Amino acid sequence: MASYTKAAQQWATFARAWYLLDAKMQPPGKIAAATVIRLEGRHKPIYHALSDCGDHVVIINTRHIAFSGNKWEQKVYSSHTGYPGGFKQVTATQLHLKDPTAIVKLTVYRMLPKNLQRRTMMQRLHLFPEDVIPEDIQKNLLQEIPQPRAVPKRLDEYTPEEVAAFPKVWTP
Repeated sequence: MASYTKAAQQWATFARAWYLLDAKMQPPGKIAAATVIRLEGRHKPIYHALSDCGDHVVIINTRHIAFSGNKWEQKVYSSHTGYPGGFKQVTATQLHLKDPTAIVKLTVYRMLPKNLQRRTMMQRLHLFPEDVIPEDIQKNLLQEIPQPRAVPKRLDEYTPEEVAAFPKVWTP
């Protein structure tokens, strides 16, 4: 009977879990760093670089990511078609307007190890521009990854009592 529980314990260790990450108001690099750990399986005690033990990661609200500074206009994504004169450059704003999941997808892809397992790991990444998730994926979700950065509340999210109780730095 002891072997049954050991087999169940081993199955639970090797089973692929599904994680949820909310990308609202988060920088793409921080999102990718938290995601890559789960996709590779580095959070598991049985991790080995040659074993494929990573989990699924579902990222929602990719349309609402945040860049610091002026990166929306200054950050450039480049690609080449392979033909002469086929060098293409597009700013982060243009890429985001064309496909709201592309920036997060590219960031995660570039952060994964450059080996034959990278495409397999990318198949376990599920990106959604809003917080609407298909039912078959939603029933698999087990745990939520905490957001890398704390999102401050907007002024209209505070109650009038909280606004009145807030300490005054300057009085007119």
